[in-house]
Amino acid sequence: MAAGTRSTGQDQPTTRGFTRHANTSNCRDRPRRDRFLLPARRAAAPPRLGSCAPGELCLWKRPDFKGARQVYDLRSIEIESCTALPPGTDAASLANRTGRPVAAYQSETCAETAEFDTYPGGGSWVPQSPYRVRAFKVWES
Repeated sequence: MAAGTRSTGQDQPTTRGFTRHANTSNCRDRPRRDRFLLPARRAAAPPRLGSCAPGELCLWKRPDFKGARQVYDLRSIEIESCTALPPGTDAASLANRTGRPVAAYQSETCAETAEFDTYPGGGSWVPQSPYRVRAFKVWES
């Protein structure tokens, strides 16, 4: 008997607890499990971008560009001035296509003690803001 093997009493040596069978069939005789393909899982679709034309800042009431939409452009806002959303409204998603950086604020007075983020003006799409947007400021490029 070879070193490292022991007898099971049936003249079939074992190695490390596994029995070697004298009559092993060829692997090709058994169906291969890797030949059966399962249908691929579909990845979750990214949120559909909301409608927002070039030159506009668009804000939506709900995440994923859904709900009531508010639209602002450079004709209706002052650069580097805080623009509060109408009283009682806020936004959960936004798109900045103004061509200028826009800061979105949690505070309706653009207070920097609350949360705020600045989004580039070349086409920023935010499907879910980390806070409710209540005001914004458009910056000079």
